[in-house]
Amino acid sequence: MNNTFEIFNIKSINLKNELFAGLTVAMTMIPESLSFAILAGLPPLTGLYAAFLMGLTTSILGGRPGMVSGGAGATVVVLMALAASHGIDYLFAAVVLAGLLQFLVGLFKWGKFVRLIPQPVMYGFLNGLAIIIFMAQVVQFKENTGSGVEWMSGSTLYIMGGLTLLTMLVVIGFPRITKAVPASLVAILVVFGLVSLLGIDTKKVVDIASVSGTLPHLHLPNVPLSWETLQLIFPYSLVMAGVGLVESLLTLNMVDEITASKGNANRESMAQGVANAINGFFGG
Repeated sequence: MNNTFEIFNIKSINLKNELFAGLTVAMTMIPESLSFAILAGLPPLTGLYAAFLMGLTTSILGGRPGMVSGGAGATVVVLMALAASHGIDYLFAAVVLAGLLQFLVGLFKWGKFVRLIPQPVMYGFLNGLAIIIFMAQVVQFKENTGSGVEWMSGSTLYIMGGLTLLTMLVVIGFPRITKAVPASLVAILVVFGLVSLLGIDTKKVVDIASVSGTLPHLHLPNVPLSWETLQLIFPYSLVMAGVGLVESLLTLNMVDEITASKGNANRESMAQGVANAINGFFGG
């Protein structure tokens, strides 16, 4: 147990920063994780479990204070193909194997090689990721009119646009007042309070998918333990592990530059691995 603490350096965790970061990411990841799960043809709660388990695990074990992992939209295509062709249990098995591969990358200290990636590639990757996330959320400005899905119009559009603009203004303006609390978290709470108190009729998370259910529970992937199974899931696991690590470690590298500090890429890789293994065994 002491060796585990030493590997992840748990004693150095800033609980306040990690708590705020984890809470902020958890709240912002709810609609995104639901959307990713639905896009991959999975039950919505699968995405919610993934965001919860990844955020909780990597916030505790990760290599960067205030950096929390969540669902990766870039892996949706891989998840869609595997879930559609072989079922959800094979997907969970692939996620467990991907976690093992990520843990080994950190264990053998290969995470540091992400620093060899040229800076233009890093900027391009992160900005491309931002565009993907933005495009995934633009569809929330559409509604089901009965005759089909159409863009919002009239008062519905004005309310949605106004609340979105208010959220952006809080995110931009609040750091000028104080940086003790994440501006994104404040924006969510302010707009939520405004909608609740005034009874504003606007689109909510529940309109995307039902989030009712129980806490994640242990579920061993129901797949044959055979060489054929390993051959089937290994390519998917390799892609998921690679995409997840590149995305996270490039983000870590970017935060290093912004804060003029240095995160631990190898510890982050191991944390990613542990989180994905847990996800695979708990339905995320």
